[in-house]
Amino acid sequence: MTAPNHLAPPVRIITSHNSEGNAIISDAIPETPKPQQVEDGKAAFYLQYCTEKFPVDMNEDKDLAAYQKYTSSAPGLVVSGGTVLRHVDMSPGLLSPMHRTVSLDYAIVIEGEIELILDSGETRIMKPGDIAIQRGTMHAWRNTSETQWARMLYVLQPSTPLTVGETKLGEDYSDMKGVRAST
Repeated sequence: MTAPNHLAPPVRIITSHNSEGNAIISDAIPETPKPQQVEDGKAAFYLQYCTEKFPVDMNEDKDLAAYQKYTSSAPGLVVSGGTVLRHVDMSPGLLSPMHRTVSLDYAIVIEGEIELILDSGETRIMKPGDIAIQRGTMHAWRNTSETQWARMLYVLQPSTPLTVGETKLGEDYSDMKGVRAST
């Protein structure tokens, strides 16, 4: 049985400009995103922001409009041509499926202790503030606590397809439940 998630919902504050050009806090999008339950409720994805192209076009709030459409229908792990900012809460003892994205990811432990597991068998224990630079590798994440939820923050940036030797490495979500393919 999964323990209740004791972590407060993450908050995002989006800035913008008023008609005079002064900085303001935008109220276009609620500050607390709705969680997307994955892995049969043992993990929660909070899509904090995403863009559809790079560089980002913020004129006339085009980036806000692009993000708003994903608030009701979350993208896959990666948005081709854009970026994704996502919190992930992991239940006690949860081991994610081994998976690969076609992206360069910054994975930051916010709370708890997470084990990074690579398909080669190498592992690293990560503590709050530790960052993994994930470069299109097959990997899994494990919350090392048997009693407490853990939280990570991810910044995902699409990459060109990666080829190692003669093998082209593509997106592979294995049997990750509740996550759709990237666009």
